[in-house]
Amino acid sequence: MAAEGARSSLTLGDLDAPTRGLVDDLVARCRFVAGPDPLVLGVSGGADSLAMLALAVFSGHEALAVHVDHGLRPRSAAEADVVERVASLLGASFEARSVTIEPGPNLEARAREARYEALGPGALVAHTRDDRAEWVLLALLRGSGIDGVSAMDPTTRPLLALRRTETVGLCRSLGFEFVEDQHNTDPRFRRVRVRAELIPLMNEIADRDVAVLLDRFAEVSRVDSELLDELAAAIDPTDARALTAAPVALARRAVRSWLRADHPLDLASTDRVLGVAAGRAVATEIVGGRRVRRSGQRLFVEESPGRSPLSGDGGAGSTAVV
Repeated sequence: MAAEGARSSLTLGDLDAPTRGLVDDLVARCRFVAGPDPLVLGVSGGADSLAMLALAVFSGHEALAVHVDHGLRPRSAAEADVVERVASLLGASFEARSVTIEPGPNLEARAREARYEALGPGALVAHTRDDRAEWVLLALLRGSGIDGVSAMDPTTRPLLALRRTETVGLCRSLGFEFVEDQHNTDPRFRRVRVRAELIPLMNEIADRDVAVLLDRFAEVSRVDSELLDELAAAIDPTDARALTAAPVALARRAVRSWLRADHPLDLASTDRVLGVAAGRAVATEIVGGRRVRRSGQRLFVEESPGRSPLSGDGGAGSTAVV
């Protein structure tokens, strides 16, 4: 369903002095990248996303608030109503979209991917500095390198310089009703335990706010990652000699970029491909039911004979053909 926003009934001029000062401060720290309006915003009804919507409008942008219903929470329809009311109050447009998530493992990850797909490329989402800090720790717990810890794209996350307490404070100052996601307090989810247990413990041990440090680490990693990607782009990943001669950090990136599919190539598979390039094997199985082989000094990727793309091959147990 879609509803066009009417003329805004809440403007900066309607705000009292303390709230206006708060809005001015937060807008100055947001990063709404210049582009065609309206901005498409993923708005769940939580404080972060409603604050993002308000700040986008107060910074002079036309905005389309899109609520994506996963059907995973009993009050999801009411959450869409919350978003629509705030969008109407601000003079923004509103759209509700629905996705279907089948039961099974990795529910949160699959729901997140479905939401991003429903929102479309370039849509803005309301991750704060706290979210980025949690992302860094979760990436490290998964064994990720700098690509994993720096994966939050700042061009689609305008609130990365804001704290969660500030978005909640803004919504309360503006009188917005916002949704409290029960999943955010469910200890079955690793991210909840990172938020509720790990980060407070780290704050206590470090005797400081570690979210600031983790955010800085993510940003430095992002800049480093972009430079490494640029350097790796000069390497032909199908040229065995070029891969073998390159620094291993760049060779790995060239291989992962070449063989990227639905999921990034894991380190073990990447290093096996480099082993093929170096002549330690003539072929190796990788994720996605594929195989990389060498012929002469060239590498080729092909479907792995007798293997299914759904078989999960290419993990730690995969073998190289010597």
